[in-house]
Amino acid sequence: MSAARVISSLAAGVFLVNAIPHGVSGVQGREFPSPFSNPPGRAPSSPAANVVWSAANTAAGVALLRRRMTKIERAAFGGGALAMAFVLAGFFGKPVSAEAGAQSQDHLAPVP
Repeated sequence: MSAARVISSLAAGVFLVNAIPHGVSGVQGREFPSPFSNPPGRAPSSPAANVVWSAANTAAGVALLRRRMTKIERAAFGGGALAMAFVLAGFFGKPVSAEAGAQSQDHLAPVP
């Protein structure tokens, strides 16, 4: 086991967890912040951009995975995935202003 393999496993977990919100938003046809927006990571990106970003994260995560991982590498993978999940929850879970929140909920309003 080398440090590079442990770091690679950790990064795979980060990439694979980051692919989830982008892929889900893209498949649902919803805008979601991505690195392609202006400012990056803050403004919404198109669903297509999010599908591309999800695919890139998935490809990177899969490329970093190894078929046989040691216990330490599996722990690093899980730790990276868990850490990224908390980072994303904190980043995207910030309160939204009342006006912006009402606008983001417009799609849930019944059609007259």
